[in-house]
Amino acid sequence: MNITASIAKVRQGGHYLEDTIAITILAIMVLLPVGEAIARNVFRTTISGSIVTVQHLTLWIGALGAMLAARQGRLLSLTGETDWLQQRLGNWSRLMADTVAVGITLVLAFASYTLVSTEKEFPRLIIGPIQVWMAQLIMPVSFALIAWRLLRRSSPNWEYRVKVLAGAGLLVFLAMALELQDGWAIYIGFAMLLGSIVLGAPIYVALGGAAVLLFWNSWGVMAAIPAESYRIVVHPMLPTIPLFTLAGYLLAESGASERLVRLFRAWFGWIPGGTPVVTVLVCAFFTSFTGGSGVTILAVGGLLYPMLLKEHYSKKFSTGLVTASGSLGLLFPPSLPVILYGIQSQTPINKLFLAGLLPGLILIIMVAGWGVRQGFIGKLKRTPFRLSEAWAALKGAAWEAAIPVIILVAIFGGYTTLVEAAALTACYAFVVEYFIYGDLRGKGKLRTAIVSCATLIGGVLIILGVAMGLTSYFVDAQVPSRALHWVQEHIDSKLVFLLVLNGALLIVGALMDIFSAIIVVVPLIAPMGLAFGIDPVHLGIIFLVNLELGFLTPPVGMNLFLSSYRFNLPLPEVYRAVVPYLLILGAGLLLITYVPAITLFLPNLLTK
Repeated sequence: MNITASIAKVRQGGHYLEDTIAITILAIMVLLPVGEAIARNVFRTTISGSIVTVQHLTLWIGALGAMLAARQGRLLSLTGETDWLQQRLGNWSRLMADTVAVGITLVLAFASYTLVSTEKEFPRLIIGPIQVWMAQLIMPVSFALIAWRLLRRSSPNWEYRVKVLAGAGLLVFLAMALELQDGWAIYIGFAMLLGSIVLGAPIYVALGGAAVLLFWNSWGVMAAIPAESYRIVVHPMLPTIPLFTLAGYLLAESGASERLVRLFRAWFGWIPGGTPVVTVLVCAFFTSFTGGSGVTILAVGGLLYPMLLKEHYSKKFSTGLVTASGSLGLLFPPSLPVILYGIQSQTPINKLFLAGLLPGLILIIMVAGWGVRQGFIGKLKRTPFRLSEAWAALKGAAWEAAIPVIILVAIFGGYTTLVEAAALTACYAFVVEYFIYGDLRGKGKLRTAIVSCATLIGGVLIILGVAMGLTSYFVDAQVPSRALHWVQEHIDSKLVFLLVLNGALLIVGALMDIFSAIIVVVPLIAPMGLAFGIDPVHLGIIFLVNLELGFLTPPVGMNLFLSSYRFNLPLPEVYRAVVPYLLILGAGLLLITYVPAITLFLPNLLTK
């Protein structure tokens, strides 16, 4: 066996071990909260240390998942595939993007190492003999390995890799030597960051790089970035994100989508435009679990899009409908953006879920109504309602259709915390899809689903972490209070403020992913909402609906790229297809914004 084959075998073994550790961590994260809920409700006791253990396992699954995403080239970026742009601009552009990405990641690794060293000097216990610095050790390790994987994926050519590494080292050296106190240096730094993002660098590079530049420019402590990352990732509510994502992946990778399509088609297919209505309902169901992460379009879109074309709906209509429906459902339990918004803004999450029900239904009805209109105009095929088929479809999908009910009863019935409900949902999805339906029993199917889930989790949590570091700088620099002062000076009317807020948030939604937008933008707008007398729950729904619409807003709305990739269509064609849905959802946004009763009716009714 030659050296190359030996290295490949060792690397494959390392990848297998990495995957196995991620799977084990997710399994423990599911079992501990479920065990805690059973112990409390049945035996009137608790499992010592279970909560803090799950919190720190969230840190580990985030770091491991980011390593997996870097290994597979799946770190989230705003511009997707950019080879065509790099080819037009030349090799220097690709070299710059790779250099910036590797350089920023190495700086974050060094800052994380500094944090670990500091924590080691002043040790704090987590549980038993395990100290905080031991849990944090995964942070510098993961950033260092991500930098290495970015370097490896940049080119198979070692000469190119050496140039990238040398460039990254030079950037770090110059930044530290200059201390970025000269204005031109920080402007050049931000210009390079912007260029690297346009050329396809991961989102976390932009947010982490911005935090690095700002902290260096103000003589800040670089370890503040990973310190804030640690703080948000081990937040008591954050484990809900990986747990609900796991449930969503287990459903998406099984036959649940086919069973739910059959269910909704049997019950609603008789309506004119019945298949578009089914598309909207199925997408909303899956998006409520995946948080608009793209899983809906990638997994379920491949089933729904051909079905629409087969029934003679136009390609433009079908593309726009699936793309728009991929963001519907963000307001329904157990939506991850709702949970994260509640954590960041300190707004009660149960009230946000109640507040989102009516606005979410209104948006679904409006988009489905456009589908009904198309059915009427085109006199297209309907599925006749047959009670026998409706009943058979309900029985066939009963286990999955019960999931929202189980979540709501568990949370609002007081039987579980939100984290326990998330773990219970993931456990339930596993039992249903593996043991009852058997969809995940095929060779490697379960393993593939869980590793894919961990990869997505890592791609999201690395963004949240570095975004929290950027937010920390804004707070230290008193940016929220200055922004509030400026707004109060220039805007007197609450109605005008809401209009300006909507416009600004649409731009944010088009340029940032929803998770980093929540972390970075919410601390800026929350004080403004209070100053203008806007209910915090209402403000939260306005924010989330804007970001839901941002998924469809050119030039870089995330769903636009996902649809272009999934259905092999040019981006301009996808842009044109979503225009009617932008107008429809925009009208819904204005209705929700200026009629607060739509949002506040249920929370006020049920919390009196």
